Amino acid sequence: MSMTETIKLYDRDAYAIEFEADIISCEPNKADDKQFDIILNQTLFFPEEGGQSPDMGILGGYRVVDVQIKNGVITHTVDISAGDCCEAEKEAGKQITGNEFEPEKVELAAGVHVHGKIDWQHRFYNMQQHSGEHIFSGIVHRRFGFENVGFHLSDSVVTMDFSGVISPEDIAEVEHEVNVAISKNIPIEVTYPSKDELAQMEYRSKIEIEGQVRIVTVPGYDVCACCAPHVKRTGEIGMLKVMNYQNYKGGVRISILCGFRALEAFRQKCGIISELMGIFTTNQEAIVDNVTKLKAVNQSLKSELGTAKSALLDYKVAELPADTDNAVLFEDGIDTNTARNCVNGLVEKYSGFSAFFTGNDEAGYSFIIGSKNADCNTVAAALRNKLGARGGGKPVMVQGSVKAAKSEIEEVLKEVL
Repeated sequence: MSMTETIKLYDRDAYAIEFEADIISCEPNKADDKQFDIILNQTLFFPEEGGQSPDMGILGGYRVVDVQIKNGVITHTVDISAGDCCEAEKEAGKQITGNEFEPEKVELAAGVHVHGKIDWQHRFYNMQQHSGEHIFSGIVHRRFGFENVGFHLSDSVVTMDFSGVISPEDIAEVEHEVNVAISKNIPIEVTYPSKDELAQMEYRSKIEIEGQVRIVTVPGYDVCACCAPHVKRTGEIGMLKVMNYQNYKGGVRISILCGFRALEAFRQKCGIISELMGIFTTNQEAIVDNVTKLKAVNQSLKSELGTAKSALLDYKVAELPADTDNAVLFEDGIDTNTARNCVNGLVEKYSGFSAFFTGNDEAGYSFIIGSKNADCNTVAAALRNKLGARGGGKPVMVQGSVKAAKSEIEEVLKEVL
């Protein structure tokens, strides 16, 4: 039996927070026995759709952890193990008005009447991002003729994939124009044109759409088919900032943040800059120069340390006993290439196994074992069987790692060498 499509209350009012509904279906979640999948006759919860993450909130006193849509039917996944409030938000000091959990939980069953409440902050932040993206994509389309061929809006990032490459200078100009549009506080229009009206319209759309098409218009900037909630006026977006961009699949991928999420990102960046200013005892403008100089000094010291370690290693190799078939070295802080070169030299001198272990008892050891005359996999197998080592290779050389103390490794080597 086909299910009747869910009435989308968020289409009627994107600013509504609470609603009433009847449970049409309630089934245990197949992946988690502490979750239930609920279908309502109507909902304010926007599902994961069009590249955007779903709404969060509560339903019947339980936390809504996912919202999906298929063939017009919206399924809400609720977690019955959650407490009476959002503990994560409480701990972070981010409890949200309109997102408190109801003290009384209702029975989850078909036919039960439930009260729902969306997380308004999460919804509004998503609306800010999505409306800002529309203006950005509309300007790009008008200026360069490029299509937005990929869109992703999560709780932390917004990415747009455009069908052509845009220079950094042009990206900066588009960013500026978007913020001019935001400052104009233009009303954003949502319409449902008829097929005849739609045929006469020019609008952006990433996919072929069946049935009624919902058009979101930012006058003078963008006309686009879209299913998601948007702010009423561009001023509510607050601001748009390009966070990153890179060439991607013949075009460009641009990451943006809008409104309060952009504000939070810049608070974090300012915090990092302030901390660096304190560390270097300098002003903001000199931080890059200070870090560059510090990097150069670090690279010079690493080179000097590498030279010293190489000399020490040569000394230790020279001190190895010559009247034996096998050679074993333990030395911390040696890179893989140096260790391998050392083993290559040792196998020319020793007829049995030549083993190099670098690391320490706390972090464990990486090893390289070589031999011209014996199968190194026998040593690797012993380390694996006795100490849980990982790795392998060819008979002439194996490499891997082992989480064990030096004394434990030496005991195993005594048995096989």
